Amino acid sequence: MISLTSVVALFSDLGEAELVTWVERGWVRPEGAEPGSDADWVFHEIDIARIRLIHDLSHRMELEADAIPLVLSLLDQVHELRFQLRSVLRAVEGQPQAVREAILAAL
Repeated sequence: MISLTSVVALFSDLGEAELVTWVERGWVRPEGAEPGSDADWVFHEIDIARIRLIHDLSHRMELEADAIPLVLSLLDQVHELRFQLRSVLRAVEGQPQAVREAILAAL
């Protein structure tokens, strides 16, 4: 678990105000960032990965701020689809050989 100050220290060109804006916009959802919460924000590794992505989009790729939610939404959909496909794969793997062969033949 990582604090706001520690997250900002990971990036040479990311200010605390910018990261706070990302959280306020819902691009990053650290623990304790619920509306009305006065708890300190706690960032987990998944939050850091998302911050790295947003940082790359905005700083390295110079993507406009109003385009970032669209890109994040599309990437979230891709990740969800991958999760669903893994679930389907596990379900198929649990089927008898004849059923697996029928599925392969249908594909």
